[in-house]
Amino acid sequence: MSVTAIAKTGYVGLARGLERVSARAGLLDWLDCRREGSRLAHWARSLFAIHDLDGLVALDVPWWSYAAIAEVERALAARPGARVFEYGSGASTIWLARRAAAVTSVEHHAGWHAQVARRIAAMPGLAPVDLRLVPPDPAGAAEPLYRSEKAGEAGQGFAAYARAIETGDNAPYDLIVIDGRARAACLAHALDRLAPGGLIVFDNSGRSRYRAAIAGSGLRARRLRGLTPALPYPDETTLLDGVRTAP
Repeated sequence: MSVTAIAKTGYVGLARGLERVSARAGLLDWLDCRREGSRLAHWARSLFAIHDLDGLVALDVPWWSYAAIAEVERALAARPGARVFEYGSGASTIWLARRAAAVTSVEHHAGWHAQVARRIAAMPGLAPVDLRLVPPDPAGAAEPLYRSEKAGEAGQGFAAYARAIETGDNAPYDLIVIDGRARAACLAHALDRLAPGGLIVFDNSGRSRYRAAIAGSGLRARRLRGLTPALPYPDETTLLDGVRTAP
């Protein structure tokens, strides 16, 4: 296990322990009473929901920066009937299905796919969700663009995963979320499927390995860095708004 993985596991364990103590002390109830009207209180409450699917669903929040969440919520409210495509499922899938007309989400991990599918099936009132399992494919590893650089999955191929947006009907998507594997490849395939005036959400965009893909997309980028649910440090989500930049 890498040092990073050990640190993450330790932090999650600490958060779970503090959650139990805070529940007994009444702190969680206090934060729950205030989180709807205060971003800071919502963020503080979310720190106990790190890597907790049910916790984030209950908080009704995706795992992007709060500034990006607010922008996307406004964009969806302004586009009734919005169609969404998402790379990487989770609490965000349910958040989107509460606000859009239809959501297609692709997931590479079978166990996680099953967990998200169970939550969706148990929640009435959501928009239709097409949750697809698209595991890594050995052939995809032959092309550098489709190889994952994530620790523990480095070298795996995600060609079918990145191309999943091109299957099904040819209608464009009003919102495309890139928050899974092989994100540079996903962005390359997403560009031609974005509806006029649509929006691409590229999460964790502060990572150096994503800079070239975002800069080379030809779209205007707004980097929104700041408080992020469940994280004790600021993170960055970039919104690409479909406006072509000058060559």
